[in-house]
Amino acid sequence: MRTLLVTGPGGAGTSTVAAATALAAARDGHRTLLITPGRPAGPPDLDGVSGLRVHTVDSNRVFTDRAAELQDRFGMLFDLLGANPLDQEEFTELPGADAFALLQALGTARGQDVVVADLPSLPRSLALLALPGQLRRYLTRLLPAERQAARALRPLIAQLAGVPMPAEWLYDTAARWDAELAAVQAVVVAASTAVRLVADPGPRATAAVRTARTALALHGLRLESVVANRLLPTGSADPFYGPLADRQHDGLAALRAEADDAGAALHRAPHLGAEPDGAEALARLAVPAPAPWTGGDGPAPDPWTVEDRLAEEGHLIWRLPLPCATRDGLDLIRRGDELVVDAAGFRHIMPLPAALRRCTVEGAALRDGALQVRFAPDPALWPR
Repeated sequence: MRTLLVTGPGGAGTSTVAAATALAAARDGHRTLLITPGRPAGPPDLDGVSGLRVHTVDSNRVFTDRAAELQDRFGMLFDLLGANPLDQEEFTELPGADAFALLQALGTARGQDVVVADLPSLPRSLALLALPGQLRRYLTRLLPAERQAARALRPLIAQLAGVPMPAEWLYDTAARWDAELAAVQAVVVAASTAVRLVADPGPRATAAVRTARTALALHGLRLESVVANRLLPTGSADPFYGPLADRQHDGLAALRAEADDAGAALHRAPHLGAEPDGAEALARLAVPAPAPWTGGDGPAPDPWTVEDRLAEEGHLIWRLPLPCATRDGLDLIRRGDELVVDAAGFRHIMPLPAALRRCTVEGAALRDGALQVRFAPDPALWPR
């Protein structure tokens, strides 16, 4: 299954490009699913397109169902506290619920050749894609394996302490959440998943694409293509549109340079004079389907690589490509067996490989578009 995540700066037309991408995939003969959030304007009308299914995420329904399920499981606690449970119609969707609903739809997509996800604008979409891994880490910290292994002792502990202990449903719920998050995370990190960035050519768009390249690399995501959207024709004598078209095409050259440097394709989508609605209007954008995927659904290779320089220099190098990153926006700190890296306003917490856990951090440098962290063996932990 090929998964394409479509995002870009706010107002760049990501929903339109996502719909055009899904249409192109369906017309190429692929079973295609378009996942789109329930925005007020709604997705373009694609009813009746053969091979294409549109899933509009109903975040309110997903939140209400989850809240009701969680309340049912908290029934014993409500009884102990003397609290009255909420009625179904009292549940009100909380901020951020749309993100969880979109992730759930992405994790449950099955039986398709191509899945196109219409994500929120940058940088929210990048934070969204990192969320499953972060939440799984929180669950592991709050309910570690050794605590779950002691579940058989809870009835005895409850009798000795005279207070009720966490019920079986707590661990069952955590395990189910972890499984759901793992399914989403598997899609995000799969080798068959890539990102398509949409930008309206100009200086701000170029800067946004550069920031996105850093953030995508930080989280191990791959850039498939950049779409220069709403391009005006050049050569117009109009005193307003003529200079605007010239500025757009200057920005187009900068976007092409970024795409080439990233090894990604650049696609051009014309300005149609109005937001396209319907299959034929979307087809006029000439946005191609994602390249066919012939590999498996396993995870992509880890972008972090360890270089052994013990014999020559007495240390190991942990290297992560971070294109477009600058020293001003870069920071890192080690916490136990993890390394916390901040770049371009984004954060990623990564577990250290086994060998590096027995080392101390000597320093770090940003060279040739890559973060290089030096580790020296800890004599107390490193085998002689």
